Amino acid sequence: MISILLATYNWPQALKLCLESLADQTDHNFEIIIADDGSTESTKQVIEAMKASLPIAITHLWQEDDGFRKTRILNQTIAAAHGNYLVFLDGDCIVQPDFVARHRELAQKGYLVTGSRVLLDENLTQELLAWPKWDFARFCSNLISKRISGGINKYWPLKIKLGNGSWRDYQKFVWRRIKGCNMACWKADAEAINGFDETMTGWGHEDADFVFRLQHHHIKRKSGSWSTEVLHLFHKIHDQSNAAENARRVREKILAKAL
Repeated sequence: MISILLATYNWPQALKLCLESLADQTDHNFEIIIADDGSTESTKQVIEAMKASLPIAITHLWQEDDGFRKTRILNQTIAAAHGNYLVFLDGDCIVQPDFVARHRELAQKGYLVTGSRVLLDENLTQELLAWPKWDFARFCSNLISKRISGGINKYWPLKIKLGNGSWRDYQKFVWRRIKGCNMACWKADAEAINGFDETMTGWGHEDADFVFRLQHHHIKRKSGSWSTEVLHLFHKIHDQSNAAENARRVREKILAKAL
């Protein structure tokens, strides 16, 4: 079984769309574990309402709001996961109906997958948040015009899906295209490296650190592009005051392993 580890923080309207898109999957053999980094009661209310309406098991793990501690709550979800394969997703992302099926297709022993995303602009994001319910077919209507107007930054990856193959494999560690909002690995591999580095607090690069340590553990990385794209809702930039320090720490680990 697949476990979707869904990170969220105080954006219940986006989380509702995300959960509705997960309810619309062609592959239903998965559970959802929500990694809540200290959201208020409104997020809990959305989750409880969705629990009552969705045929998918949802577990809500919450920790007190004490700054950006995504690594800590994600490690709790890894420990709680019943599935042997983990797909990491953020609550500000909406998935396509074949999202779980595509990740299952790419799942391969000895590999991790770094997925891709389609960025939505502010106007389209506000339009979707006003919908009473997520509707992928409605979203795909006039998709070309959405691309021309800048509502989305990619068109073809939503229309063309490519299968598995060695062309997806990365030969070495690179920072490019590591997105914690869409990546996957085997639970045993995540546990073997003790999950995320909980000393990395504040926004930025905890996902790159996780991927680097998996690759150093002899797990190969493959691209999930042209297969697993998520729709990333527009939001203001997070506080990035810790990003430079987190990046420095990742580079330090890379250098140490190279010596």
